[in-house]
Amino acid sequence: MSEQGSRGTGRIRGTGGRRRKPSRRRRAKTVVAWTAAGVVVLGGSGLAYAYFALDGNLKGVDINAALGTDRPDDVDNGSEDILVLGSDSRSGANSEYGEDQGTARSDTAMVVHVNKGHKSADVVSIPRDTIVDRPACTDPGTGAQTPAATGQMFNSAYQVGGPACAVKTVEAMSGIRMDHYVEVDFTGFKKLVDQLGGVEITTSEAIDDPGSHLDLAPGTHTLDGEQALGLVRTRKSVGDGSDLGRIQLQQAFVKALMEQVKSVGVFTNPAKLFGMANTATKAITTDSDLASVTKLTGFANGLKNLGADDVDMVTLPVRYDPADPNRVVPLEKDAQAVWKALRADVAIPAAATANSAGDKGSAATVVG
Repeated sequence: MSEQGSRGTGRIRGTGGRRRKPSRRRRAKTVVAWTAAGVVVLGGSGLAYAYFALDGNLKGVDINAALGTDRPDDVDNGSEDILVLGSDSRSGANSEYGEDQGTARSDTAMVVHVNKGHKSADVVSIPRDTIVDRPACTDPGTGAQTPAATGQMFNSAYQVGGPACAVKTVEAMSGIRMDHYVEVDFTGFKKLVDQLGGVEITTSEAIDDPGSHLDLAPGTHTLDGEQALGLVRTRKSVGDGSDLGRIQLQQAFVKALMEQVKSVGVFTNPAKLFGMANTATKAITTDSDLASVTKLTGFANGLKNLGADDVDMVTLPVRYDPADPNRVVPLEKDAQAVWKALRADVAIPAAATANSAGDKGSAATVVG
C-alpha cells in the first residue's frame, strides 16, 4: 500500500462541510474497511420511493449523547473523519466463526479522513493489538463504569464500552473528533459482497489458511462473500503471520471493492442500486446522525466518483512490543505526525511511516 499520496490523489471523501448544522451535514464510511462499502453503495439518486423501507433497516448509536462535551474541538474546516469498525461478534448468525463469549471486539478499525475538497481520502488502519491508554467508559447495556487503564489492547475498548468507547479511545489517541461512526459485522459483510456479485482480486501466490477457511491458488479470482470474509480474516498463512499483514490484505481488498462497485454500474442501475442499498442498510450500524437514508445518501453521493487511486491507506506507525511479539505499540512521534496531518487536512508525510512495522511486510504483494 502507498504510504503517501498527494492530497488530490490518495483518499475517500464526501460532500458538504465538516461538522456543520444538521441541514448541511447530510452525509455518512467510510469505506472503509470494506466497511466503507456499506456507505458507498448508498450513493446516487432515485431512491425516494424506497426511503421509508430503507430507513427501517438502519440501526443508530447516539455517540454524542454518550460522550458529552469532553471531546476534541468540533473543527469546521470542510473535512470529515469517520471511525469504521468491523465487529468480531460471534453471536447469532456469526456463531459459525467461533464460540459466542457474550462480547465483541473491533476486529478491524480504520479512521477515514475525507478531505475538504471531497476528492480524496486518507485511511489510517489501527491494529487491533495496539497497546493504548484506554479512557474510562460506560457499558451501554448495563451502565457499568470501566475505569481508565493503561497498557490495554485497542480492541478491548469496544468490548468494555461498545461504539462510544471505541470512538472515545480513538479521539484520545488522535486528538481528532470523529464526525461519524460506521460498523459492519461478519454476516453483513458477506451479504454486501454477495449482493455486489463478488469482488475480483488477483493473488501472486497461493493462500491456504485453515483458520479463515480460505484456499486460493495463484491467479485471478472473483471472491464471494464467504471467501472475501476469509481473505480479510487471513493472518497466519500470509506474510509474517501478524495482524499487520492481515491489515495489508484488508486494505488491498477495500481498494478492489471500490473498483468493483464502480465497474458493475451500481450507481447507474436503479435496480442494482436499490438491492445494494437494502443490503447495506441492514448490514451497518451508524452514529445516530447518519441513521437515515437521506443523510447516508447525501454523504455517499460525494463518494461515488472516487476510485482506488483516490484513497491513500496507511497503518498507524507502530513497532512490535518487546515484551510480547503478538502486540504492537505506537511510535508516538510518528503516530502524532499522522494525526497532525489529518487535523491540518494535509498529506501524511512519508517520514511518518518510514520507521513503522506496518505497511512493510510481504502481504501487500500477495493481493492486487
